[in-house]
Amino acid sequence: MTLTRDTSVEDLVTILPDAVHYLMGKGIKAIACGQPVWGSLAEVAKGEGYTDPQIDAMVLDLAEILKRNHFTS
Repeated sequence: MTLTRDTSVEDLVTILPDAVHYLMGKGIKAIACGQPVWGSLAEVAKGEGYTDPQIDAMVLDLAEILKRNHFTS
C-alpha cells in the first residue's frame, strides 16, 4: 500500500500500528477511546494546526517506517 496524505487514519493504523505512537508524538490522536479517528491523515493533521509541508513530511516519515517494518517482518 502506498501512503498518501489522503490515506484514512483508520487504514493507516491498520497497516502500520506503529503509526499510533508516531502520531501521538505529534499531538495527533490516532485512536480515541479505543475507536479509530475518522478522516484522512491530512484532515486530522490540519485539525491540529499542521501545514501542508508538515503533513507531507509526516507522510514521508510514515512511509519510511512502513518500509522498515515490511523488510524486518
